[in-house]
Amino acid sequence: MIVPIPSPAISIVGRHNSGKTTRIVSLITELVARGYDIGSIKHHSHVGFEIDYPGKDSYRHRKAGASETMIASPGQIASIKTIQGEMECNELLRLMPGHDLVIVEGYRKSFLPTIEIMRSGNDADSRVAAVFAEGAEKGWPLGTDFTQMTRGIVHIDEVDEEELALASSARGAGIPMSVVQKFTVHSPDPVDISNKLPTAQTVAVVTDIAEAYQAAKAYGIAAFTLDDTCGLADFVEAHYVRPRLSVVIQAGGESRRMGISKATVPFAGRPLICRLIERLRFIADELIITTNEAEHLAFLKEEFPSLDIKFVADVYPYRGALPGLYTALHAASHSFVSVVACDMVFASPALVVAEALTMKESGADVVVPVNQHGFEPFHATYRRENCLAAIEGVLARGEKRAQAFFPEVEVFEFSQTRVLEAEPMGGCFINVNTPEELKLLEESFLDS
Repeated sequence: MIVPIPSPAISIVGRHNSGKTTRIVSLITELVARGYDIGSIKHHSHVGFEIDYPGKDSYRHRKAGASETMIASPGQIASIKTIQGEMECNELLRLMPGHDLVIVEGYRKSFLPTIEIMRSGNDADSRVAAVFAEGAEKGWPLGTDFTQMTRGIVHIDEVDEEELALASSARGAGIPMSVVQKFTVHSPDPVDISNKLPTAQTVAVVTDIAEAYQAAKAYGIAAFTLDDTCGLADFVEAHYVRPRLSVVIQAGGESRRMGISKATVPFAGRPLICRLIERLRFIADELIITTNEAEHLAFLKEEFPSLDIKFVADVYPYRGALPGLYTALHAASHSFVSVVACDMVFASPALVVAEALTMKESGADVVVPVNQHGFEPFHATYRRENCLAAIEGVLARGEKRAQAFFPEVEVFEFSQTRVLEAEPMGGCFINVNTPEELKLLEESFLDS
């Protein structure tokens, strides 16, 4: 079973009438125009909203007691399901795998990276912007929470000074009492405002309020004007969209221990490399096979006519793991390159995507799984430009081990725990070297 590929996500938040939906529509339009597959989630705060209506057959199904109804037509499906309570945002995202990005409207407390909208024509936004700016000027910690200090307080005459002081001190915010009082007195809805300030999850502010724009800059947060859709899309694309990925399957040539090329050895009735292509094709923006026997793999063009498979021969005239890795990176068009050996029967597309997203987030040059056996460099992801330069230098010293260049670049070690989070079924690194190993693995696979 192939685990669904999780979608990266961001949340766009703001107060009522701040213009969230307008900004989201513009951003989706721009990202789709750039070729990305975008999903979206809209948080509806009211209980019992209806997207079905009396007179429709699906409505009658639900009224009859069906707990879940699926409506299907060519090119479109919809599902309506009755649940208890409200699903968390992370649960909803698990139901939306395979997108380059999911844009969530709302869910401020989801712990997703958050983009904050503030519009000058909205009184609530202006009040928040003023507090946000004061916090930036006076160095208050980003995400300072006034909620506990203001909950239930209506007027300054009713404030218990000692209780507020203790609350402020306990939270370690260091906020002057005068600010708490001002925030309480002048805000018609203090809990609403204090609960909707930028937080530690805020990664960008989109606003036409000058003081909010400058406050974001002071906090080191990206800032954009309301009409700068392209700038916002550039930011989201650089940091949160699933990166464009070259996937390289290393097929090599004849295996001495196997007796024939591992790529063409039969597994479950088909050449082993067909299984690898079928598992990895949906995450590959570019699919490359490195082989010195391309003529033996020509059948793949007919087997997968919709894929523009690129065959590449070794750059170096001698064999070795590191020269082979250099060939893979040299052939790739995209900056992010995932390299998988063709004998890894259970190679995981979900793990490949997790590695690529980790590379984007961390800025690492290599994201490589590590376990009790050491590194797994042939189910890892590499930053093409930096790694090519490092490998060239190491090859010049006569090294052939795949990980010989790791000390020259920034390496993110992907732990066993993180591997299993991405691929709960495990087994990603099982490979076959002999006919006997292949037979045993095939038997267990067919029996499962």
